[in-house]
Amino acid sequence: MQLSLGQKIRELRKRDGRTQENLAEALGVTSQAISRWESNGGYPDMEMLPAIANYFHVSIDELFGYNSDREEKIKSILDKADKVMENQGFHYYQGSISEEVENCINSLRIAADEFPNEPRILLRLANTLYTWGFQKYGLKVDYKNETGILHYDTEYHSQNPYWKESLSAFERLLNSNPSQKDRESAILRMTTLYMEMGKYKEAKELAEAQSSVAIGKEMLMPSTAAGEEMMQYQAERVMALLCELHTSVSNALSSKISFYTSDCREKMDLALINLFETIFEDGRCGAYHQAIGNIYMNLADYESYIAKNFEKALEYFDKGFEHYRKYEQISEECEYSYSAPLVSYLKPVEKDTLRPLGENFWQKEVKHMPEDFKNELRKNKKYAICFE
Repeated sequence: MQLSLGQKIRELRKRDGRTQENLAEALGVTSQAISRWESNGGYPDMEMLPAIANYFHVSIDELFGYNSDREEKIKSILDKADKVMENQGFHYYQGSISEEVENCINSLRIAADEFPNEPRILLRLANTLYTWGFQKYGLKVDYKNETGILHYDTEYHSQNPYWKESLSAFERLLNSNPSQKDRESAILRMTTLYMEMGKYKEAKELAEAQSSVAIGKEMLMPSTAAGEEMMQYQAERVMALLCELHTSVSNALSSKISFYTSDCREKMDLALINLFETIFEDGRCGAYHQAIGNIYMNLADYESYIAKNFEKALEYFDKGFEHYRKYEQISEECEYSYSAPLVSYLKPVEKDTLRPLGENFWQKEVKHMPEDFKNELRKNKKYAICFE
């Protein structure tokens, strides 16, 4: 115990840039005592271990180097949280969600206290709080102003207790040495959350501190390799930019009511689909079947809600339905390779790497569609899954 504990205290102290005197003062002992611990000349009283762990923001298990046990426990916590939120799904409407989700959040809160510097847990907690806050209190927006531009009810949103806690968890995460992927995921959500809560200064500061699109990872990777590896990175860059274009266009169209309700929306969505389907000219869209299906479903919403053209809405719904079905099929295959020229060098899709659509996906997809349109869907046995 002496060897591993002493070394661990020294590692943590060096990690945090603390001196032996700093630690001694915090614990109420002498710096000589700290020196003895680190040189294996003794070890702290058992009663002092919680204070040491708290000082370094780690669990007591970590002090003793029980990393494998720690990893297994963290993985179990993350897997359970992912399963709960996957089953729950995400909806753009207000209302309570299951007790299971509330229990999941409480478990993540406890885990964040037990592993205070673990970015993966903080990310799950922050994202789950955001989802819970959205679905518990709803999102209030206003298009009915002289500009017709979307405005968030930031006063209302800023009082959302789950969003306040979510921001706090995200901010803790950025100070916890997260992986690049977790850091990027947090920043993407944080800027949106800052905006929705009216914290525009914080959102701008966070955004301005990031790199430009031109030097993003996907943009630079083709310059790091040659031959087939370079071709792989070029294909990944094309798809990353296309997916971001899809997100950017969707957000822009939904930001002004005149855009959202005009045929401009339909034209832009069809142009995006055409771009996807041109790249995947052989119809083997792999993981991107889901993105294309999503655009078709947006078109079905537009035609059924706004244009009131059920014939077109059914056409778009069917195409979206087929893309989602192909996505599900691919997610169950052992391996799936792309074959269209521009993307043939993309890595094959391996089994269990695609997230399933989730329980009751189709019921949730059609829940808020016009009742007359749902009646049309019910006439076709093909869509029975949407109403089971």
